[in-house]
Amino acid sequence: MASANDTRHQTQIQKDVADQNFDYMFKLLIIGNSSVGKTSFLFRYADDSFTSAFVSTVGIDFKVKTVYRNEKRVKLQIWDTAGQERYRTITTAYYRGAMGFLLMYDITNQESFYAVQDWATQIKTYSWDNAQVILVGNKCDLEDDRLVATEDGQRLADELELIVPFVYAGFQFFEASAKDNINIKQVFERLVDIICDKMNESFDGDPNMLNNHKGQSLQDTPPDGQSGCGC
Repeated sequence: MASANDTRHQTQIQKDVADQNFDYMFKLLIIGNSSVGKTSFLFRYADDSFTSAFVSTVGIDFKVKTVYRNEKRVKLQIWDTAGQERYRTITTAYYRGAMGFLLMYDITNQESFYAVQDWATQIKTYSWDNAQVILVGNKCDLEDDRLVATEDGQRLADELELIVPFVYAGFQFFEASAKDNINIKQVFERLVDIICDKMNESFDGDPNMLNNHKGQSLQDTPPDGQSGCGC
């Protein structure tokens, strides 16, 4: 029997499909161990809000945000996944069809850092071969409590290219903070740009496929004074 949460998800997805007022729709997933800050990261980006009172995500949830990239309206369907092992079967089912992943760890938690390779292996196993991935070291505002050096994060990103070899622009790495709003927008911008560039390469010569849009940043408001779409 479907839960109320499942029904809400299905209703929202049907609305997204019915709303054709966009040029592209990208499904993105935020994955990583429990308590690394995935929900806070999503709320900071989608709602520009932060609270330390979040509880662990049960199963999976998502938000929708529409952005603009060089006059193209891109709808982002961003899924926030539970990190606990008991939800792993549920969350991996959502990997299919995802065009991008934010693979997250907590710089104050070495266990979450060590688990990154397992998460990367799951991406390789369950996702499509065209999915793009960015590694995010979250909670960089907690510098005094840091247990994972920035250099170790970059080194891991370089190593992960061997595990997930289909990543188009290399396994890129950011440190970020949902609390202090550091690199939140930049992470999503970069992920969407990588996906769009990959589409350019795959559909080279097709005038409908984001040609000649490389290097352009995303905007939260539409061009020419049009009204934008919230979350």
